Amino acid sequence: MGKNQILEVEDLRIAFGKKEVVKGISFSLERGKTLGIVGESGSGKSVTALSLMGLLPQPGHISGGMIQLNSLSEDDKIISLHEKSLKKVRGSQMAMIFQEPSTFLNPVLACGKQVEEMLTLHSRISGREAREKTLSLFQEAGLSQEKRIYDSFPHQLSGGQKQRLMIAMAIAGKPRILIADEPTTALDVTVQRGILDLLIRLQAENQMSMIFISHDLGVVGEMADDVLVLSNGQQMEFSPVEEIFLSPQNPYTRGLLACRPPLDKKIKRLLTIDDFMDGERNIDFVEESYPAEDESGLPILQVRNLKTWFGKKSFPWQKKSYVKAVDDVSFEIFAGKTLGLVGESGCGKSTLARSVLRLIEPREGRIIFDQKDLGKMGQKELRAERKNMQIIFQDPYSTLNPRIPIGKSLTEPMRIYNIGNSDAEREEMAMKLLDRVELPGTFLSRFPHQLSGGQRQRISIARALSLNPRLIICDEIVSALDVSIQAKILNLLKDLQEVFGLAYLFISHDLSVVRFMSDKVMVMKDGKIVEEGPDIYDSPREAYTQKLLEAIPVGNLEAVQEARSTRLKLKSSFDQIKKG
Repeated sequence: MGKNQILEVEDLRIAFGKKEVVKGISFSLERGKTLGIVGESGSGKSVTALSLMGLLPQPGHISGGMIQLNSLSEDDKIISLHEKSLKKVRGSQMAMIFQEPSTFLNPVLACGKQVEEMLTLHSRISGREAREKTLSLFQEAGLSQEKRIYDSFPHQLSGGQKQRLMIAMAIAGKPRILIADEPTTALDVTVQRGILDLLIRLQAENQMSMIFISHDLGVVGEMADDVLVLSNGQQMEFSPVEEIFLSPQNPYTRGLLACRPPLDKKIKRLLTIDDFMDGERNIDFVEESYPAEDESGLPILQVRNLKTWFGKKSFPWQKKSYVKAVDDVSFEIFAGKTLGLVGESGCGKSTLARSVLRLIEPREGRIIFDQKDLGKMGQKELRAERKNMQIIFQDPYSTLNPRIPIGKSLTEPMRIYNIGNSDAEREEMAMKLLDRVELPGTFLSRFPHQLSGGQRQRISIARALSLNPRLIICDEIVSALDVSIQAKILNLLKDLQEVFGLAYLFISHDLSVVRFMSDKVMVMKDGKIVEEGPDIYDSPREAYTQKLLEAIPVGNLEAVQEARSTRLKLKSSFDQIKKG
C-alpha cells in the first residue's frame, strides 16, 4: 500500500450464492481525497460499499480479492476480520450514509437518541455530554432548530433533514473514511446542493477521505478526485476525474456523460448508453428551438384562478389558519404540447396536479377540460371524464398492486371503462401496450416486485395509455431513476406524444429535464407561479429561478475544474486554521 493511500482494493469479487455480482474490481483511495463510484442500478456500486464495511446481506459474501485499510496491519485485512473486529472498524475508521434514510432510521426512537447511541458506542461519555455533543453534531450537519429535532421522530422531518441527520450519525465517530451511497437521489436540486456543499465542508474540516456513490456523473464530477465506473459488476474505467470528462476511454462512460439532458440548450432527443455501445449509431445532439406559441385553437385544459388551501388549528378555540398550497394559479395546455412545472418540494406542484383531476377538491377556481367544467360535475360524471385524464406518479411501486400480475393491472382499467369486448381482446391490447413501451409480452404474467424501477415506470405509462387519454400528468416520474433509464423514459414520452397527440403536464424539480420535455415552463414557489415562459433558462427574471438553475450540477469539464479548485481552497483554509 502506498504512503498516501488509506484504502486499497484488489481484484474484489462478490457473490450471492453462486451468482457473482462484482467481478474483480480494483481501486485505491488516498488520504483526504474523494473517490467517486458511478454506474447504473445493478452495476455493483452499493454492494461494493457494503463489502468495505462488512455489511453484505446474506447470502452475499466476498468470494475473492483483498480489502486493505491503512490503519490495519498487513495481516489484518477486512476480508478476514471477525465481526467483533469489524465493529471496531465501523464508525471510527469507516462510516456510511445510506441512500434512503427512512429505511435506516428507527421510526419509534427520537432523532437525538439515535445519534447518542452512535456516540456512546465509540466513547465513554455521560448522558449530559452525549446530549451536548449530539446538539453540536446537529449544528455541524446544518440542522437548524437542533433542540426541536433532538426530540422529533424521523417521520416529522423532511427528506433533506433526514439525510442531514444520517450525516450527523455518520460523523459522530470521527471516521477516517466516509462512504456516501446515493445521498442526494430524489432530492430537490437546491436541497441536493446543500447536502453536497455540506459533505465537502465536513470532509475538509475533519480531513476525511470519502467514497461518493452515484448514478449521475454530473454530481460525481463536482465531488470526486478520481472516478471508478462500473457496469454489471465489471470495472469499465478508473481515472482522475478530469480525464473522465476530457477523454473518457470506455463507450459506457461516454454514454453516461451524454444521458443527462443539457441545461444550456434544448435538444430533440436524448442520447442513451446504447447509442455509444453500438458504434454505427448517430451520437450527435440534434438541437431544436422552442416552438412559437400557437393559440389559434382551443386548449385541451384551462385552469383559472385555482386555489387549494388546507385548514389547520391546534386547539378548538383557535381561529383556523390556512396553508395555501395552491394560491391563485392559472394556465392552459394545448393538445400535443407539454407544459413544464418546476419548483422545490413543498411548493405545491403535486397538490396542483391532484387538484386539476379533483383528486383533491380545490377551494376556488375553474378547471375546464375539453370545454367541460370539471367543477360542476358530479362524481359519476367526473369518473367517466377521468378516462381522458390520467396521472403517472413518482413511485410506480406504491401505485401498482403487488398482489396482481402486470397483465391484470393493464386490463383492469379497460374492463372498468368497457374497452374491448372480451378478456382475450383486452389481453391482446395489453400486449400491444407493452410493445409500445418497449417491454416483452412475457411481462404480463410478472408481478411488480419482479421488475426494475425503470420497467415499473414503463408499466405505469402503459397503464395510463390503456384508456386512450388526451391529457397525462407526469408527477416527478424520473426523479429517482438512473440517468440512463431516465433518458429512455423521456424519449419514450416524446415518441408517444408524437404518435397520439398527447398533452402533458410535466412536473419535476429538475430544470434540465423540464427543458428537454417542455414547450413552455412555469416556476412555482409557495403555491404561486412566480415565472413562466420558454425564456426562463436564458434570461430568468426571478432570483428563485436563478437559484434553481445554479443548483443543478452542469456535468462538464469546466464545472469539474471549478469544483475541484473550490474544494482545494476550502481544504487549504481549514488546514491553516488547524495549524494556527
